Amino acid sequence: MAANAPKMVTDSPADQRMKILLVDDTPENLVSLEAALSGLGEQLVMANSGKEALRYLLEDDFAAILLDVRMPEMDGFETAELIRSRPRSRQIPILFLTGYRNEEHLFRGYDLGAVDFLFKPIVPEVLRSKVAAFVELSRSNLKLREQADALRAQAQVLQKAEQKFRSLLEAASDAMVVCREDGEIVMVNSQAEILFNCQRDQLISRNIRSLVPKWGYRLHPGWDDDFGSPRVPPVDRGIELDAFPEGRSPFQAEFSFSPLHTEDGVVVTCSIRDISERKRTEERIRELNTNLEERVLERTEALVRSNEELQQFAYVASHDLQEPLRTVSIYAQLLAKRYRGQLAGDADEFIKFIVEGSERMEKLIHDLLDFSRVDARGADYFTRMRCDEALDDAVDNLHSLIDESGASLTREALPTVTGDPVQLARLFQNLLVNSIKYRAEDAPRIHIAARRQGPDWLFSVQDNGIGIEPQYAEKIFGIFKCLHPRDRSSGSGMGLAICRKIVARHEGRIWVESSLGEGATFYFTLPGKE
Repeated sequence: MAANAPKMVTDSPADQRMKILLVDDTPENLVSLEAALSGLGEQLVMANSGKEALRYLLEDDFAAILLDVRMPEMDGFETAELIRSRPRSRQIPILFLTGYRNEEHLFRGYDLGAVDFLFKPIVPEVLRSKVAAFVELSRSNLKLREQADALRAQAQVLQKAEQKFRSLLEAASDAMVVCREDGEIVMVNSQAEILFNCQRDQLISRNIRSLVPKWGYRLHPGWDDDFGSPRVPPVDRGIELDAFPEGRSPFQAEFSFSPLHTEDGVVVTCSIRDISERKRTEERIRELNTNLEERVLERTEALVRSNEELQQFAYVASHDLQEPLRTVSIYAQLLAKRYRGQLAGDADEFIKFIVEGSERMEKLIHDLLDFSRVDARGADYFTRMRCDEALDDAVDNLHSLIDESGASLTREALPTVTGDPVQLARLFQNLLVNSIKYRAEDAPRIHIAARRQGPDWLFSVQDNGIGIEPQYAEKIFGIFKCLHPRDRSSGSGMGLAICRKIVARHEGRIWVESSLGEGATFYFTLPGKE
């Protein structure tokens, strides 16, 4: 055996074996010790001098040291003294090996921290028994140290978690109170101190029911069946309770409850918010809404009455104006018939102006009367109807105008809707008249179609007429609005206004897309409900 080389026995995995240091300057003694202790299954490290033993102690920890007393240069007592001087090796049990029974040696050895003396020749069974006891003791101490380290690490983790939890509580904008199931307060944040006007040390260990009498929380059945899993615990939100702070008026508070498992049992984290101002605001809003509803109802009733009066006025005015206007028109036509060419100057031309003005005025009154009658037809006139039939009626009414203008009509299948057949026929008729009247040099070409657009039907009436400039697209639907100079062929300006009113009565909308000289497409929608 080399004098400076340790011999290590590795019968089992190193991480499951304890290290034992054997120190003797005689190789034969080391071999005997190795043979006696190999049955323990531990890791044996051998040194042939005190200096070599100290070098091993700088690198490793040992369960026990078997140290020969008599060695050259540095004996066992000197080596033991140095071993005990190092904090790391101070607690390692030392068993002295000696061939002399000397009380002075015994006293000195025990004074240096020896745990036992073994006298040569050594009995292997006694050696194994004593060393095995110290090995087990060392193994138990190692386990205890590992458990202690684990507990310290766990305590640090818990401490950090608690610090983080406290930091989160303090960072919350609402008052946060952590209670046990019986209501005992175990933790609060600074917002809770402000909310309840009470210092933290006066809140801790107090029952929250002294501040919130109706406080109560019941765990959801089975919420903790999977304790230890990442499942999020249930949170009860928006619970409103009355709170009674110290030295202040009661207020309404909104609570959110969240349960949490701890080593001391279940605790409930309560987020508390003063909602007094919100409640006052909601009450003011309710009062304003009530007043607004009453005012809207009054205004609606007033508008309904005004609308009815206006409709009645328009009807009466239109009806009553027709009679005197008819008289003027008849006598103007008689003058033109009897005295044409007999009156001097421009009399014939003046009479012609009177007749044309009377006819135009009569047409305006008639259209105004039609306009006022649109809303007069009640909901009883609505029925399931085919729009194709309404378009057929419009085409029949315009048969002469269509033939005279040479207009060509193309159409696609139109849907069935709920509406007023008379008014929808009038709607198609007015749009066709508009396309024919404002035609270009070519004969009018008109295409009527419909397609589904969401819940509604979208209708289109497209022509190749003179078109209109986009800035006038909305203006043409006004009453008495006409973009072209008035002559015998021009309209009263009521046709498209009547169209808009009919479409509005059917809960739709109407608009036009056009450019000057490129024709126009009129669109309108009708509800697609059954």
